[in-house]
Amino acid sequence: MSAVLVSEAAATPFACRLAADGSEQEAYFALRRSIFCQEQGLFAGDDRDPCDERAYPIVCLHEGARVVGVVRIWETAPGDWWGGRLGVHADFRAAAVVGRRLVQTAVGTARAWGARRFRATVQRPNVAFFRRLRWRTLEELDVLGQPHHLMEADLSCYVPTAEARPRSTDPMRDVRRDAA
Repeated sequence: MSAVLVSEAAATPFACRLAADGSEQEAYFALRRSIFCQEQGLFAGDDRDPCDERAYPIVCLHEGARVVGVVRIWETAPGDWWGGRLGVHADFRAAAVVGRRLVQTAVGTARAWGARRFRATVQRPNVAFFRRLRWRTLEELDVLGQPHHLMEADLSCYVPTAEARPRSTDPMRDVRRDAA
């Protein structure tokens, strides 16, 4: 039996969605640098890679303003979606609410856009968290010298979001245009 993961109550101070403008995009990349470069030391200076050119950045806003969590999603073939760079500001990690909301939004958005499969490489310390969210390990990997699991979401446990897919094939084009 598969249970649908219920969305958080509307009264929560956290809202997850695609980065809406240039300032949210800047905060998205700044939080990623803080987590993956400065805190974890996985990258020197910047963690951007070619996936960012086609990825859709998702942010978690605290009380409608402060970006406190990030994740990106991208499609590699029709219906084949990936998530990555899930990160939560250190001040908001204790309850795992932000991380859970980001995963629900990422997978739910991809489902709304036609996902038939959703995968991610997950750092070993976060595997149990993903298993609680109905993900399964496909294989264990070494990424950037760190142990990871290639994991896949059980899509039947995620409700599609109402997030509209941006018009262009460049996920950030509309954000850059709106910021100009």
